[in-house]
Amino acid sequence: MSAMTEQPTTAPQPAAAAHRGSLFRAELHRFRARRFVQVLLGLAVLGWLGAVVIGLLNFGEPTEADFADARQQMEEILASERAWYAECAAEAERAGELAEQMCGPGIDASTWRVEDFVQTAPFDFAATADAGAMAFAAAAAVLLFLIGATWIGAEWSHRTIVALLFWVPNRVRVMATKIGVLALAAVAIGLAAQLAWLLMAWILRTFVGDGQELPDGFWGDLLAVQGRGVLLVVLISLIGFGLANLVRNTGAALGVGFVYFAIVENALRIYDPMLERWLISTNAAALVAPDGVRVVDYSVMTTGPEGPPSYLVTNLQGALVVGAAAAVIVGIGVWLFARRDLH
Repeated sequence: MSAMTEQPTTAPQPAAAAHRGSLFRAELHRFRARRFVQVLLGLAVLGWLGAVVIGLLNFGEPTEADFADARQQMEEILASERAWYAECAAEAERAGELAEQMCGPGIDASTWRVEDFVQTAPFDFAATADAGAMAFAAAAAVLLFLIGATWIGAEWSHRTIVALLFWVPNRVRVMATKIGVLALAAVAIGLAAQLAWLLMAWILRTFVGDGQELPDGFWGDLLAVQGRGVLLVVLISLIGFGLANLVRNTGAALGVGFVYFAIVENALRIYDPMLERWLISTNAAALVAPDGVRVVDYSVMTTGPEGPPSYLVTNLQGALVVGAAAAVIVGIGVWLFARRDLH
């Protein structure tokens, strides 16, 4: 008679481990299904279509009449500049100063081009590529600030964040998943915004472009600007998320953002112009700009050729300052969420 050998049963996995990926999938589905997010993205597409139409209507080959008007305007401005310089040079002579020191270099008419005064001109992709990438990055950053704020703000308003904890009690994991979904969406939308700029530029260059060849190294420089633009979109989305998580309300988070950017930053600029190099808006622009942003201290007025002192806010500083702001705001919100009473 043989004895039956019982196979040991495998211990059931904890629910959290069994559904390790289900929370992320659920949050991703909820993000895609949010009506407000869909409306914002739809408005962004309509805005892009409007920008393309405006570009097609405003760019084009100038006519002879356009060149004649531009030449007349250039001559009028050049005559005015020469008259001003002659008057300034006379004052410098009476004061015993050199005209170059008091008035700057003389007027060099050879550097003036009629093309710069033409109101209707063909689309120049090489000249506008960086500016367009920065503009689309800024628009996407504003869009993701709104999405990030409403992504968690709506959870607090409807108390669904509390109900979610009955399914996944680990608060840090819940918040980390929401942040991960938002960051992933920010990367996708940031990339889509930069692709939208390239598509718009291709349309304008095809139909109303100047037909000029792009310079060497053009695409490398442009892609670097666009990559930093995507990084900016991610960081700004996290700032919007963090503010709404701190105040538990979307409207309050938007109000805090408005007060900071419209009032606090301007007040700091008035108090000390050199504080501008540490402001979020300045560092956000410096993060994306090809050569950073130069902050000029106009409180120190000089008449020398060097002008007032200035400070260069580099791409690296911009990334560190904006990244630090996002990390602090999000970090405090997550810490409070993990510890405070939610009822």
